[in-house]
Amino acid sequence: MEKWLCIGSIGVAVIMFILFLLDLIVGIPFSSAKPPGESSPFILVDIGGLLGAGVVGYLGWNAYRDVK
Repeated sequence: MEKWLCIGSIGVAVIMFILFLLDLIVGIPFSSAKPPGESSPFILVDIGGLLGAGVVGYLGWNAYRDVK
């Protein structure tokens, strides 16, 4: 059972990483429409989300190695 929890946490971390990266680069799916040349006010939230997703992914991978 623990293996599936580790794999699930890695999967969720990958999905969240992709979503935050898309929001940071393209502005989709979370950022609202903004005029050209204006930066998003949520850049720090996106960076924090990327870091958090990376940490959760690493912890899931590290726990998976221990369970093997």
